[in-house]
Amino acid sequence: MRVEVKIPGGVESYCIDEKGDKRVDADGLWLETFLCGVLRAYSYSDDGSGDQIKKIVAVRRFDPVTSTEVEHKFFEAAERLFFKGWQLGSDPEIQVPNLVSNHLTTGLMNYIKTTGRYTSGENLFEKLRVRDPEISSLLARVLIAGDEEVKAVRILKEAIEELPMDYSLLDCQATFLQSKGNLDWALPLAQRAVIAAPSEFSTWAKLAEIYIGIEKWDLALLTLNSCPMFTYQDKDAPRMPEAARVFLPVLIDTMLDELDESANGYDQDMVHPNLRKLSAAGYKGTFYKAYSLLTDITAKIGWDQLLKIRSQVFVMEEEYRSERTQSTTAVHERNPSTVALHAPSPNGTRPNGDTEEGQDEGVTADDASADERTLTNGNADQDLERPQHTIASTEVKAGNDEPDPSHTNYTHFQHKRLCERWLDNLFMVLYEDLRIYTIWRTDMARSKQSAANASPNPNDPAGNPVNTMYSKSPEEWEILGELAERLHHFDEAIEAYQSCLRIRFSPKAMLAVVKMFEKERRTESVLQGLIRLIAWQYRWYSEFSPSLLQSVRKLIEDDGGLKVRSIVQATGLPQPVLDLTHRYVELCAAFRSTGSEN
Repeated sequence: MRVEVKIPGGVESYCIDEKGDKRVDADGLWLETFLCGVLRAYSYSDDGSGDQIKKIVAVRRFDPVTSTEVEHKFFEAAERLFFKGWQLGSDPEIQVPNLVSNHLTTGLMNYIKTTGRYTSGENLFEKLRVRDPEISSLLARVLIAGDEEVKAVRILKEAIEELPMDYSLLDCQATFLQSKGNLDWALPLAQRAVIAAPSEFSTWAKLAEIYIGIEKWDLALLTLNSCPMFTYQDKDAPRMPEAARVFLPVLIDTMLDELDESANGYDQDMVHPNLRKLSAAGYKGTFYKAYSLLTDITAKIGWDQLLKIRSQVFVMEEEYRSERTQSTTAVHERNPSTVALHAPSPNGTRPNGDTEEGQDEGVTADDASADERTLTNGNADQDLERPQHTIASTEVKAGNDEPDPSHTNYTHFQHKRLCERWLDNLFMVLYEDLRIYTIWRTDMARSKQSAANASPNPNDPAGNPVNTMYSKSPEEWEILGELAERLHHFDEAIEAYQSCLRIRFSPKAMLAVVKMFEKERRTESVLQGLIRLIAWQYRWYSEFSPSLLQSVRKLIEDDGGLKVRSIVQATGLPQPVLDLTHRYVELCAAFRSTGSEN
């Protein structure tokens, strides 16, 4: 859409099609423009960490929906254009956009979750469900988020009877049961979802999560190996020419000393080369989710046990070479993409009726030790030190030396699977992450021990001990925090983020600390962090962040709007900075959020 203002003259509005031709602007096009404008405002907003702000600098971001009247127009436009939503595309994890998985539904669910307007979302999807029962999955998700689980279960039951192989309904049911801890019930639903949509990554990832939850590590690895991976397509951003000089005036409302010190930005020279080359930090889309699942397995069973299970289910290079030198034998045919869907039968029989008694009980000790030394399919590096155990061996739940009797069909070369190249690469990346993490924690422990045993400093009249504390730059502490968070060591991640904040303010570190305070229900500490995050956002012309608004809304629901306003006002920070947080509180009051009246 284009709007030209001529002085003197008039105002002309028109649209440009994909061929560059001028077209007349119709009411339907303006409706689409309004709807897409709201969706883009939420899609391009920053989550509080500052990553989105750093991509596009000097762009004002504001809340497109500031009242219930605008919200009514937004939902009305969404209702009229809902069945065209698949034309907008979808998130990178979705291969084929459909009626319930596209940018429109993602934006609607994000808006409902941010503002807590569950009743409005329920009314919208109730109207649409009459036209297509597939939308029941979206309605059920809204009801579950709005704490109406009984009604959501009834709607899912009715919809699944009408559409028994709809993968979005099956995924919604499996997710709900997973949240309740009923993994045995969620497993068959996740398996059916994979059968219904074998080309979608989300169904395979959900099945892998459930296998991890029930501690079937071999099936989790096989499922992860079968996941369809997609090339990440980033959001379309406006292409701006590189500026020769940038001057961004500091707004008076954001005058805070600790924020001004962080305005210098990221200094690449202050980061150690080993930390700069950690490639896992750049994973996005399906690769980010797959790596998260792999690190989740590692955090629960340890690196050594992961390698052992990996050698049991995947073909190692030494085994492949040895097999090629021998005479070829008949290979038991089985589809590797569906092996994880069919767990072994309890009586130990195979699909063709043969028992497992005649099979070898496992690989030899020499083979196992050789496999553990391999990072990819047999590619060993003797110069690299193997990372230590991330947990004690006594804490491994399913990592004993004896093989699982229900999963003994991966003992022969013929029954193993080939590891996908991308998963093989993830093992290498995981090894590097664990190596750097182990070095960091070892140096930290050594530094603390040295500080405890340090002798008095002869140059200090007070006799204080020599300073032997472990020192890093703020950028390095931030990277170490991300590293620990990727490896599911959250306490160590918070420790690194807090070390970063002691030196300099970092929005990413502050956001992680605020999330920890939210789990511990420390209202005052959460508000202290939110005030600084909101002020930092406003410093870079971002007047609205859905993630920060949701955090403020949750505090109001738990403690009441009056208490939140009182705590904010009692912090003693400059009044213009506090007024920025008060705007979020007033926005919750405008939408009549729970607790805003108190």
